[in-house]
Amino acid sequence: MCSLGGITLELIECLEKRCSVRDFTKEDVPDDILMGALWAANLAPSAGNQQSRDFIIVRDADIRYHLAKAAHDQHFLSEAPVLIVCCANMDRIIMYGSRGRELYCLQDVAAAIENMLLYVTCKGYGSCWVGAMDEKRVAKILLLPPHVRPVAIIAIGRARRSCSKPPRVEIERLVHWEKW
Repeated sequence: MCSLGGITLELIECLEKRCSVRDFTKEDVPDDILMGALWAANLAPSAGNQQSRDFIIVRDADIRYHLAKAAHDQHFLSEAPVLIVCCANMDRIIMYGSRGRELYCLQDVAAAIENMLLYVTCKGYGSCWVGAMDEKRVAKILLLPPHVRPVAIIAIGRARRSCSKPPRVEIERLVHWEKW
């Protein structure tokens, strides 16, 4: 069971309810929701517990606009009340060499993102994970140091309307027992 500050939902309900929201109200997202989402992100597993991830909270309308442009003109990003740019910090994964820089840090960020998405869903907010972006433009907009790579932009806010999940591939088509 997922019990978060007075809201209790079965984990299954959170998993089923989460969907990608691309139409948000103008209502702001309170700091306690954002900090809760980051708390949940920080609980995610990471390679060797190196926690090679950093997060940039963006509320500024001008920065959101430029991030939306850098994300191949995904305009809804500029309309979301808040964005969290999730980054891989390659200085924290040095012990794993190139595999750490090329894979483990991305896995660390992805695990953290899923926790974040589930948290905001449990709190009644919508979100959308955006990975399509011009990384160099995003890095320039956010003044990222060279060892920090933007991996995803998460839009968070109140959904203007309910969303539905697209069909999923049947589990039987995805699972292979023992060998391919």
